[in-house]
Amino acid sequence: MKDKNSKESLENLKELGRAPLDGASPIYCLTIIGQIEGHYTLEQSNKTTKYEHVIPQLVAVEEDKNVKGLLIILNTVGGDVEAGLALAELIAGMKKPTVSLVLGGGHSIGVPLAVSAKSSFIVPSATMTIHPVRTNGVVLGVPQTLSYFEKMQDRIVEFVIKNSSVKEERFRELLMNTGELVMDVGTTLKGEEAVKEGLIDNLGSLSDALSSLYHMIEENKSL
Repeated sequence: MKDKNSKESLENLKELGRAPLDGASPIYCLTIIGQIEGHYTLEQSNKTTKYEHVIPQLVAVEEDKNVKGLLIILNTVGGDVEAGLALAELIAGMKKPTVSLVLGGGHSIGVPLAVSAKSSFIVPSATMTIHPVRTNGVVLGVPQTLSYFEKMQDRIVEFVIKNSSVKEERFRELLMNTGELVMDVGTTLKGEEAVKEGLIDNLGSLSDALSSLYHMIEENKSL
């Protein structure tokens, strides 16, 4: 039985990037990397995080009495906006202590995911890339299409403003910056810049994020 459980744990770690909820640690580590894969399956050559895999993990963490806190490791390059925002809303709605740590990059929908935790960290070498919503493929050149994109962008902006310290006017300026990205609109913020803008709470690495999470867990016990 033990060998069977060990085999299943290794399979989960290999295929889904997750460890079992076995009560061995009070902290559960969730990795969100590559593109957020939503309603459409991406090519096999793409490194993806499938949102249908992450949703049950978040539910399990919130329900498991042995898990006291959630550490979210992020290194994203965008993906399905609807799926990413859905995951961000789930994380923001959790009662348990949550801390996010951005490594490498937080691109597009990775920004809401980063700020969705109760406390966010970014390493000095990481970046947050902020740009407007876009799509691939055929687009109908009608007013309804522009209205859809505008409403989607507003949903993302409202979420980021609500879950971080950045001001709405400043965030929209960063979104529509035309003087930085080649053949694109937006802004790339390095770790320290992201903290100064109020987008991310703290500059730090793994030990800092863990210390913050354990501190939140201790505070949660006294409530």
